[in-house]
Formats: sequence, C-alpha cells, structure tokens
Amino acid sequence: MFLVTPDQSILSLVYKFGYEQLFVRHMFSFKDDRRALEQHGFLLSNFLLLRFPVSLLVNCTGQHNAIEVILKFGPHHHKKEISCITPSVLPPKLLTSLAIIPHKSTKPTSFSVSSVRIEEKPAANQDPKTPTTTTSTPTRTVSQPQPKPQPRTQSSYLPKKRAEPTIPTIILNACDDIINNFIDPPLKYHVDPRHVLSDNFAPVDELPPTECEVVQGSLPSCLDGAYIRNGPNPQYLPRGPYHLFDGDGMLHSIKISRGRATLCSRYVRTYKYTIENEAGSPILPNVFSGFNGLTASAARGALSAARLLAGQFNPVNGIGLANTSLAFFGNRLYALGESDLPYAIRLTPNGDIETIGRHDFDGKLAMSMTAHPKLDSDTGETFAFRYGPVPPFLTYFRLDANGKKQPNVPIFSMTRPSFLHDFAITKKYAVFADIQIGMNPMEMIFGGGSPVGADPAKVCRIGIIPRYATDESQMRWFEVPGFNIIHAINAWDEEDGNAVVMVAPNILSVEHTLDRTDLVHALVEKVRIDLRTGIVTRRPISARNLDFGVINPAYMAKKSRYVYAAVGDPMPKISGVVKLDVSKGDERRDCIVATRIYGPGCYGGEPFFVARDPENPETEEDDGYVVSYIHDENTGESKFLVMDAKSPRLDIVAAVKLPRRVPYGFHGLFVRQADLDKLL
Repeated sequence: MFLVTPDQSILSLVYKFGYEQLFVRHMFSFKDDRRALEQHGFLLSNFLLLRFPVSLLVNCTGQHNAIEVILKFGPHHHKKEISCITPSVLPPKLLTSLAIIPHKSTKPTSFSVSSVRIEEKPAANQDPKTPTTTTSTPTRTVSQPQPKPQPRTQSSYLPKKRAEPTIPTIILNACDDIINNFIDPPLKYHVDPRHVLSDNFAPVDELPPTECEVVQGSLPSCLDGAYIRNGPNPQYLPRGPYHLFDGDGMLHSIKISRGRATLCSRYVRTYKYTIENEAGSPILPNVFSGFNGLTASAARGALSAARLLAGQFNPVNGIGLANTSLAFFGNRLYALGESDLPYAIRLTPNGDIETIGRHDFDGKLAMSMTAHPKLDSDTGETFAFRYGPVPPFLTYFRLDANGKKQPNVPIFSMTRPSFLHDFAITKKYAVFADIQIGMNPMEMIFGGGSPVGADPAKVCRIGIIPRYATDESQMRWFEVPGFNIIHAINAWDEEDGNAVVMVAPNILSVEHTLDRTDLVHALVEKVRIDLRTGIVTRRPISARNLDFGVINPAYMAKKSRYVYAAVGDPMPKISGVVKLDVSKGDERRDCIVATRIYGPGCYGGEPFFVARDPENPETEEDDGYVVSYIHDENTGESKFLVMDAKSPRLDIVAAVKLPRRVPYGFHGLFVRQADLDKLL
C-alpha cells in the first residue's frame, strides 16, 4: 500500500491484486509521456467523483512529470501531487488496478499529503540529484524486492511531441464531454467502461521486443516464426460508453527462434490511431457504443460533422480500428477490421511490429472487407467479402495467388443488412449466413440501444454461390430457422458434389450477442445442405459452450476431422480449449475427444493450430501443436502455452512466461519464418 495521505487520512491509494472496476494503463511507465499523465489524472478524478462527494480539478504538469489533483471537501481545499511510480519498487506480479478507499476518521483533520516521486529506472541507477520521496510528516518505509530488469531491444517507435490543442479542438472536446455526461442514456452493462475494461480486458501500453522466459518444457523446433494475436486496446481511457469491439487494434507478437521467445506489443498505426495520437484525445466516435439512443446519435453525428469541417479528420482515409484478426496472403501480412481496408504490417528481425500502411490492392478495393478472408492453401487464392448498411448489403470477391483483387460480385438478393462477420468456402462454393443480427434503427430510436441488434422474427438463411461466380445469378438461398452464426469453422463438398457440409457454432440466445455475451451459449453444429432437394439437416456435435473454432489451415475448404475450440466460461472469458472429432457427429454423440482447462482464475483466448511438418503430405491432420495466450488473474501473470494436439489431454509441451500481461483479445495467426522472410 502506498499512503498518499498520512496520519488520519481521508483517502489512500491501494495497489493490489483484485477485481476493481477501473484499471490504469501501466501507469508505471509514464516517463515524459504527457498523454499518460493526463489519462491517469482523468481516471483518478472520475473514480473519485463516482465514489465520493467531492469537487475536483486535475492539472497535469508535463514539465514536472506529475499530476496535481485539487480536492474540495466542503469549504476545505486540499492538494496532492502524484508522480511516476516505478515497477522497481513494486512486486513483479502486480496488476495495475487502482482502488481508492475511504479511511475511517472520528474527527475532521487537516488534510496532509505526501508527494511521491520515483523514477522509472531502478533505484540503483538514479541520479543523486533527483528527489525521491518527500513527505510533510514522517512515513513508514517498507522495503520491496526489486525485480530483475527485462532485457530489451531498441524500439523503432520514438515519441512525438504533440501540438498544443487549438481553440476549436478545446470547444469540440467540451461538446463531447457534454454528450457523455448529459445526453447519453444511463450506461448499460455492456458499454460501461468500468465493467468492459475490468480485469485483463484493461488496456496496456506498447512493449518493445522483450525477451521471455521458458518456464516449462521447451519450444518445439517447428515453431520457427511468430504467433501474432489481434485485439482491442483503447488508446485513451473512455470518457463515455465503450463496447469491447470499439478499442484500437493492438498486436501482441511472440517471435520464436531456436527455442527462444521475444514478446512485442504494438498498436496498428491506423489513420484513426494516428490522428488521435497526434491530437492527444479521441476524435472519432465509437461505432458500437457511441450511438445509443436517437438524441445521443444525433448529437454525436453533429459533433463528427463539426470535427470534419474543422479539419480534424478526413473519412476518405478510413476510420477503422484494425482490431479483429490477421491474414497472410499475396506475400503480405495484414491486420484486419471489417469497417476499413486492411493494414499491411511486417515484423523486423528483432521481433518488432511495424505498420506499413492501408492497402487498397492497387485501387481495386474502395471500401471495407471482412476480417475473416479464407485462404485456399492448395491454390494460393484468397476469398473475401464486405457487407454494409446500404445496397448491395453483401459483395463477394476473390484475390488470386499473387494477391491481385478480382472484380466484385454484388449480391442484391441479400435484401436486408445483416451482421456478416464470417463465411466459409469449399472447393466449389462460397457459403454465407444471413442471420437475425443486423441493423436495427428502431431499437436505437425507441429503446436507447445500439443500431446493431437482433430481429427474432427474421428467418435465417444460408446462401451458396459458386466460388468463381462472376455475378449472383447462381446464388441460392436455403431457409434455416434459428441458425445464427458469427464464426464459421470450415465447409466442404461431399464426394458426389450434391451437398455442402458446414461446421459452425450456432448462437442460441441471439438477442444477447452484442450486449450480454455472458448469457450467450453457442453449440457447434454440423450442417448439411442438399443442393438437389434443398433440405438442410443440422446436428449439434457438442453440448458445451464453444466458439473461436479453428482447424489445421491446410484443410481449409476440404473435409476435415478435427476442430479446436475455446470454452466459454462464460463468454467473453475463455477457460480452456477442447478438441472435437467431427466424424463422431454422425454417431449422435458428443464429439469432444480432448480437453485442457487452464485452472481456477486462468483464462485464455482463441486457440491456433500449428502443424508439425506442413510440407509433408503424409502428416496426419492433428500432428501439431495448439497455441494460445493465457492469463492468471490470481497472480497477474500471462503465459504463452504450446499444447500437443494429438494428446488426449492436450498436454502442455512448453509454457513461456511473458514479461507483462497480455490482455484478452480476438483472433491470431502463426506465421512461419519462411513466410516472414517473403513479406513485401
């Protein structure tokens, strides 16, 4: 505990393990970063205002690298100055959760405040001229063990000096605060940042390439490359409603070579990230949480128009987050988000992540594309689509083996805008799901909800089109009531070519998909579409709540036997991974053949399968490893796990202790070193 108000203090800052509502973005690495100071000051002020009847003013002084907070309790004014606190004086396993608790006091006392300043570098290396701890009254000193400094390589990203905010910027930011505080409807559970950013969903700062420690087993020699996972990580702590899907994309890469691992975390340098980073504050509204209710939507729309006229952003450059997934095709590696063009990235030899830029495929991709393109490893082709709120609501296209985009195929038979997050391909067809989730303006206008919602009266459909179609004339739709999928695992053609089989998790409680993921239960189903009779047959292959299913990538669009899926406990937290044998589904039995549960308080993410010998055609489908990041909420430690995909318990082959926590996220990809060397 660090006491900033000694004696009979009213408040104290408590740094501890726990499950507090708000987290501070690695406040121990402020250095000269004024933005980080401002964020911490803002968070502290909001936390106080939420819990105590105080008037408060925050003044961030970048020159003194401190936050000055003026508290007003009735007629009394009290000041405190909080400077940077370093991990060298904290337990190495400490999470950065911040709680502010009241102290019991029998009588009013003068408010005496200590000023704490400890540099980021270890105490042994401090400049003797630098003040360390100053208090107005004696305080007890508690010695803390100093963690061993982590070896780091030189970062390719250097901090940029931000320009002082202009008068229009100050005015528009004030308008944004008015919307957040007075116009927005009361925060619902799924857009309350105190809930959404709790535990290991809290954002972290960037991390330059940092060496990791293998604490169990050894890394297999075939893991020569990088596992990269994407996910939301808001650059600024939200000042209003925030949905999990609204965070800026951050890539967490663990580069493996000769049994050693290096972790690096970098933001995708999207246009949105860049302009907001330079401005020092948010500019663009959150899509999934910023338009709740007609009044708030109109106000944010007007504010965005004013920012556009003020020259704060240009929508032509894209407003996407690139926070969903990654894909490697055409000798390029992309960070993807379905609201924008893909962003090309690359890894440096030392494991750093660099954003090359927004990619439009020689001007042939004018709008967004799915975050789940499908790569046929046999042909090298990539198949993709985009969806939107205006016709055509669905547009299908493909890219050849060299990454050159082919002409669009607009699908006008998709008569309503649907939430088309994923799809599947076979060797002959592309398969789409028209589900009950889509644009729902009535809910926004009359219910104060999101413009994206569920329509329980809608009949779900599966659409099948030849994968080399040049128009939609051969598109066929099949009604499949109650079949709502967000992710598709795989699909293939039956041998006679008269039926298509798809494997995907079906969401049973679709009305909660975007707002109460903890109430969502998804059953993996095996679906057969008879192309001659139009009969659709569905069969659940497991009763467990599963999502984020993956296969051996070499079996994409081909009949596959094994699926590796994440166990919701409940979603969005993932307590383990299971292996399913899809072939057992015909026997009307649960298809789970292997399970790995991470343990109490331990949660992970999407698994990814890495083949042991992908060049050997005789290799069995499940001969390889399942990898994933996991986080122990009891200790605050994150690890990278490598599991044996063939073993009945998915035995841990190697565990790598990461130098700092990796937040929960979305989709990942393993890229072999041979492919990293080909990156354009």
